[in-house]
Amino acid sequence: MTTKNQLAEAVVIERTFNTPPERIWKAITEVEQMKHWYFDLKEFKPEVGFEFQFSVEHEGFTYAHHCKIKEVIPGKKLVYSWRYEGYEGDSQVTFELFAEGNQTRLKLTHEGLESFPTIPAFARTNFVQGWTQIIGSSLKEFVETKKTL
Repeated sequence: MTTKNQLAEAVVIERTFNTPPERIWKAITEVEQMKHWYFDLKEFKPEVGFEFQFSVEHEGFTYAHHCKIKEVIPGKKLVYSWRYEGYEGDSQVTFELFAEGNQTRLKLTHEGLESFPTIPAFARTNFVQGWTQIIGSSLKEFVETKKTL
């Protein structure tokens, strides 16, 4: 009997925001806005082929993230690769926006986690917790309470 590798399951986080899609699109694609709720990016351009990096400290270790934009549908969809310097594996993050009346539903999908090493830092639960905090708290607070930059 085989058991499904839990890491092979994509992390999917969906949240509805009390703001139009245009506001969220700016928050996820304009570097000055991203710095308020996401990571401290030096540069970001929502253009296919654009590469960006950032570092995150987790439990005493610093992880350098390397990402490359793979798909952009302005106002609707943003896709980029997500990998770690010095580690095997390559994953993909997708942000999708859906207008729902005066609100917007955001669906974040992070797939390919099974390609990372099976070490505690890359446990699926860490990705679930991280994206839940980033999307469900940081981004939500930013787009619903901050004035447009």
